[in-house]
Amino acid sequence: MTKPAARILFCIGIVLSCPAVRAAEVYTLEKAVTAALERNFTIQAAAEGREAARSGVSSARSAFGPVLGSGYAYDRRQHDQESTGRAVDRELYTWRVYLNQNLFSGFDTLADYQKAALREESAQAGVKRARLELIRLVQTHFVTYLKALEDARSAADALDRLRSQMNSSRAFYDVGVSPRIDVLQAEVDVSTAESALLVAENAVETQKARLNTLLRLPIDGDAVYKGTLEYIDFGKNLDECLQTAYKKRPDLIMAEKSVQIAEKDVTKAQSGWYPRIDAYGAWGSRGNTGSVSGSPNISNRFSEWTVGVSAEWRLFEWGKTFFDTRQARHESSRLRFEAENLKQEVGFMIKERMLAMSEAAKRIKVAQAAVVQAREAYRMADARYRRQVGTMTDVLDAQAKLSQAEASLAGARADYSIALTNIYTDIGEENPSLRPR
Repeated sequence: MTKPAARILFCIGIVLSCPAVRAAEVYTLEKAVTAALERNFTIQAAAEGREAARSGVSSARSAFGPVLGSGYAYDRRQHDQESTGRAVDRELYTWRVYLNQNLFSGFDTLADYQKAALREESAQAGVKRARLELIRLVQTHFVTYLKALEDARSAADALDRLRSQMNSSRAFYDVGVSPRIDVLQAEVDVSTAESALLVAENAVETQKARLNTLLRLPIDGDAVYKGTLEYIDFGKNLDECLQTAYKKRPDLIMAEKSVQIAEKDVTKAQSGWYPRIDAYGAWGSRGNTGSVSGSPNISNRFSEWTVGVSAEWRLFEWGKTFFDTRQARHESSRLRFEAENLKQEVGFMIKERMLAMSEAAKRIKVAQAAVVQAREAYRMADARYRRQVGTMTDVLDAQAKLSQAEASLAGARADYSIALTNIYTDIGEENPSLRPR
């Protein structure tokens, strides 16, 4: 290879590797959802919350073990004193090492640990809820983007048809076959169609920017989102959906964990009725200097160790434990009722989603037939006008009905896909592609 050729190839390689000319990445629905789950800050925040709850479990578990500590103190008396005929140091340094082990605290420590474990499980359900909501959001905007593309395509086709009609009207007017009003009417409809196309194109750009945001891409990035609005069979009946939702739906899981945590609060409140028992051991040393190694006024027994068991039982606190327990029980009952109400609402929500999906599926069939009929009606009206046996009004009316039928079909397909997205999210299942698995 000659040097000039090598230089040319080298320059081509540099140009092709430049980000500005690199091919835009293509995202299907499934790929877009997967990318959002990997990059989105909401999921990362939920994951951090789960890790925090996991650390809370370890912290609560540590309360079962002994406490090892040390203390150092300095005391100075105002006056010299004597005790049992012996002088007492005016300055005294004390160092102490101790070990305490709780033996029984009325199940308070156990309740704290169980609450921490339940919070971890609730945080894990929170991560799943965040994932499901993000999947719903990405899929909804992806479907809306595809619908915007269909609307823009339909608006462009309508504009082409109207421009063709306008040209035909002008040609007929030039030869004196049709009146001037037909030309003016066609020109007005062309202007209206141009405005509709601009609105549709703006909707496409808006949805693309939203998808870029959800995927943490540059807001004006050149990513390509590729897909079609198609009918995908769901394949589950209402009973299957309800059973899946009651088992997997994260907010139901979190509500149940809240009830269980409240029940542990009842146990904690009841702990005030029991004594607290601790075992302890300590070693200490005294002295009149910082080395705590005795003094002339302290015998050679300036250090000692102690061991023992202590028990403390609060017999009367003006009903504090009683009212704390009653408060905890009422809170537990409140959360239980709210959890049951949420379960009822979930059942209605899933039924509503199923009905919406069924309605959209029926609308798709009706809209498909309407598009076929509207296209044939437009073809016939256009042919009649060109043979001068029909009017421009008939053509424009047929064109408007064709555009309306195409918009209805795109809307029905989008509504069905969004209903499918909602039903998967509401039963607690992750399905990035929306296809049966």
